[in-house]
Amino acid sequence: MPKTSIESINTTIATSSSASIAPKDTATLFNPAKPTATPAQSSTDSSEPYHHKANHNQNRSIEQSSEVTTANATATMPVSAAPKIGFVSLGCPKALVDSERIITELSRDGYQVASDYEGADLVVVNTCGFIESAVQESLDAIGEAISKNGKVIVTGCLGKEADKIRAMHPAVLAVTGAHAYDEVITAVAQHVPKPNRSLDANYDPKINLINEAGIKLTPSHYAYLKISEGCNHRCTFCIIPSLRGDLVSRPIDNVMNEAMALKNAGVKELLIISQDTSAYGLDLKYRTSFWNGMPLKSKFYDLCQALNDLGIWVRLHYVYPYPHVDKVVELMGEKKLLPYLDIPFQHASHRILKAMKRPAHSENTLARIKAWREICPDIVIRSTFVVGFPGETEEDFQCLLDWLVEARLDRVGAFTYSEVEGAVANDLPDHVPEEVKQERYERFMALQQDISAQKLQEKIGKTLTVLVDEIDSIEGIAICRSYADAPEIDGHVYVDDINAQVKVGQFLTVTIDDASEYDLFASYQG
Repeated sequence: MPKTSIESINTTIATSSSASIAPKDTATLFNPAKPTATPAQSSTDSSEPYHHKANHNQNRSIEQSSEVTTANATATMPVSAAPKIGFVSLGCPKALVDSERIITELSRDGYQVASDYEGADLVVVNTCGFIESAVQESLDAIGEAISKNGKVIVTGCLGKEADKIRAMHPAVLAVTGAHAYDEVITAVAQHVPKPNRSLDANYDPKINLINEAGIKLTPSHYAYLKISEGCNHRCTFCIIPSLRGDLVSRPIDNVMNEAMALKNAGVKELLIISQDTSAYGLDLKYRTSFWNGMPLKSKFYDLCQALNDLGIWVRLHYVYPYPHVDKVVELMGEKKLLPYLDIPFQHASHRILKAMKRPAHSENTLARIKAWREICPDIVIRSTFVVGFPGETEEDFQCLLDWLVEARLDRVGAFTYSEVEGAVANDLPDHVPEEVKQERYERFMALQQDISAQKLQEKIGKTLTVLVDEIDSIEGIAICRSYADAPEIDGHVYVDDINAQVKVGQFLTVTIDDASEYDLFASYQG
C-alpha cells in the first residue's frame, strides 16, 4: 500500500476541516485534527495528531454551529427576515446535546442560526465549568461574543456562577444554568421577539416538521444520545452534581423514540452519554414503560438490548465498573453492541481512589477487565486518569503505572489535577507541586503511548469494518473510525486508494497495513 505521511495527512486535514472556516481569533475554535499542543506531545513528533484528550470536548464555534446545523437540519430553515441567533457551544457531549435541543426549539419557533457574530441578532454561549481552564475558556468566549456582537445570553454549567459572569461581563443579558432549555428560549424571545409567522411571507411551514431527532451539531452519520442528567456520586475533585444536580434518568420509551428517530434520519452510530451511564434508571426504580408495544424496564441492560435491536452502531460512554456491567459485556461478546467501553477509572491506588471518593473504588478492576476480555476478546477499553491528586505520593503514582502496564488499556487520556472552585479536594492536605504533576503526567502518557503502539501493531493484517468520517479527495484518503474509535477523542483509520463511490457515513471493509502510536493505515479493495 502506498504510504501517506502523517505530515501530509495533517496538512490536508487542517486545510479542509474546521480550521479553514472558523476565525483564528475565536476562543471557542475546536479543530480535532490539530488540537492545542499538550505536554505529552513534547517528547514526540510535533506533527503527530494527539487524539487521546482527557476531557471529551465537543466545542463548536459560531461558524461551526451554523454550518453543521444547516447541513443536518431535518427541515428547510426559514431563509429571510426571521431573526438570527448565533450559538457557541463549549464543553462535553452532554453540553453539546443541550445546545442541540435549544437550537431545535429556537428553529421550531422560526429563528435562524447565524453564521457569524455580525449577522446575529443575539448570541447564546453554552459554557463549561468542569475545570478552571474550561471556566477561563468560557469567560473568554463570553467576552468575545460581547465584543463582536453585544447581545449575549449565557447558559450551561458555568451559569451557576452568575455573579462571577456578571462581575466580569456586566453586559450579558441573561444567565441560566445547565440544561435550562425553557429559560434560554424565554430569554431569547424577551430580547429578540419570536418571528410573527402570519406576517412573514417567507416563513417556511416545513420548519414544523422537524422530527423527534431534532437538529444535530454532529455530522449526520453519528449522534450523541443523552439518557440521563446529573450524578449521585460526590467525587471530591468534581462539582458536576452542584452544576447539573442528582441523577435524573429519561424514561426508556422516551430514549428509544429519539434513538429510532435518529436512525430514521440516517444516523449510523449512536454514542450513549450521561454522567453515569451504568446507573441509568436507578432513580426511576427501573420503571417499566412500553415501546413498540413491548414492555421495557428503564434499566442499563434492558436499554442496551433495545438499542442493539436498531441494527446500528451503539457506543457506550461514562460507564462505571460495577458488577452488573458484566451482563452488558456479554451482549458485546455476542456481537450485539460495539465492544467498546469508556470507563473513567481516574486512578489505581486504593488510597487515592478513596480520597477521591470514587464509586467502586474498592473493586478489583484488573480482575474485572480480565474477566471482560475472556467474555469478549475484542473489547476496547478507553479511560481517563487524574495525575497529581492531593496526597499522591511517588508510590501511589508508581502503583498507577504498574496498573497501566497490566491493564493494557486501548485508549487513555489524562490531566493533571487542578483546583476547581467548590471542589472538596481543594481542602485536602499535601498538594502536589506543579512541576511534579507535569513530570508524572509526561511519564504516564509516554508509557501509554508505548502500550497503544504495541496494541495497534497487533491489528496489522486484520480486516476491519470502518465508518467514513471525512474524505480527502486530494490525497485520495478516507479518514475513518473502527469500532475502537470514538469521534474526536480516539484514533483514526486512514484508508488509501479510495474510489469516487466512497462517501462520508459509509461503512467500508478494509485491511490494516500499518500502524502508528494512535492510528491505523489501511487499504480498500472496493
